[in-house]
Amino acid sequence: MKILHTADWHLGQRLCDFDRQAEHDHFLQWLLETLKVEKVDALIVAGDVFDVHNPPNYARKQYYNFLRKAIGYCNNVIITGGNHDSPRNLDAPKELLEYLRVHVVGGCPEDLKDEVIEVKDENNKVIGVVAAVPFLQERDIRKAVAGESYEERVERTQKGIFNHYHSLGEHIAAEYDTSKLPIIAVGHLFAAGSITSDSEKDIHIGNQGKVTAETFSEMFDYVALGHIHKPQKVNKLEHIRYCGSPIPLSFTEHKDDKQVLLVDFERGKLSDIRILPIPNYRKLIRVKGDIDKVTQRLMVLETSDDKPTTWLEVQVELETFEVDLEHRVRKLVADKNATVLITRTEYKNRITGLDEEMGDVSLDDLKPMEVFLKRCDSRNVGEEQQKELVNTFNELLEWMDGEKD
Repeated sequence: MKILHTADWHLGQRLCDFDRQAEHDHFLQWLLETLKVEKVDALIVAGDVFDVHNPPNYARKQYYNFLRKAIGYCNNVIITGGNHDSPRNLDAPKELLEYLRVHVVGGCPEDLKDEVIEVKDENNKVIGVVAAVPFLQERDIRKAVAGESYEERVERTQKGIFNHYHSLGEHIAAEYDTSKLPIIAVGHLFAAGSITSDSEKDIHIGNQGKVTAETFSEMFDYVALGHIHKPQKVNKLEHIRYCGSPIPLSFTEHKDDKQVLLVDFERGKLSDIRILPIPNYRKLIRVKGDIDKVTQRLMVLETSDDKPTTWLEVQVELETFEVDLEHRVRKLVADKNATVLITRTEYKNRITGLDEEMGDVSLDDLKPMEVFLKRCDSRNVGEEQQKELVNTFNELLEWMDGEKD
């Protein structure tokens, strides 16, 4: 059996109010060609199909047009919801899509068995089993307990995720001959030690849902993960992987090698994992330095219109404030095939603020908890008091997330 593992498409995403439609079109067309050439038995999309709960119409069209064509190249498509997806919207056409061999698990179902998907060949023979676990919200895996501490809450959340995967493993073991069939788990979560980028939002408040490799039952031959946009292994284990996002979703990802993973099984067990690099459609470039250095970097950019416009983030180091800096920077690329999306300033010889203390990462790009903890450190808040403040801040963030829903 051969599967292709991808995740974190974020269809409909905008970067500084610029849409990514052309980049996603390019990726999806490449993915269709890859399915055709590689003769994949199953395509697995591990969450965050869309960037927002209510994506723009063009993003929905991209999604359904892709599915319509994909079923002509592989017998099974398995899609799980991520924290950016609306479970209700993703699940809405579920019954119709199943007739087309497209299996969608947008949110955690009432019956655990509904997360178990059989991978079948052209003769309708079962050749593999997938535990298609979507993003697990707190209410799916734990019950609120009055008076529980922050530490107890974290422990219950992590235990809930652990129990969910192990219960699925026990069910699959009771129903299938796991010695002959490859068993695959899907997840959209944050694994301990993972390297993140600016575009990822904490899945559980304060990363309470952070898991370890032990979260997944030993019976799983491969674990296909989503949420982290940088391709990587979990705890250096070959069979537990993030494939990463197909396009760079922020400037912190501009150096990442984007990829999908082609996973082969022989005689029911994992035999090979092959990285398939995704062709880069558009360049994202970060330029940093004083005005002379920035000028030199920008002047050598391409002027040809044969390729998609390069997008730039420019950070200029200044002695004093310059009122027309942004205009000056944009004028430097006026005759280039490039657009400045972000212009930042960093002033020398002054007391550094919180934004500057973070180095290459802008305050605008930080997660709320990161900003809060940095503020606590700058105010020399004691360890015990900080724990109490963090717990209160977590409750505030959770309440705000609830208000958005």
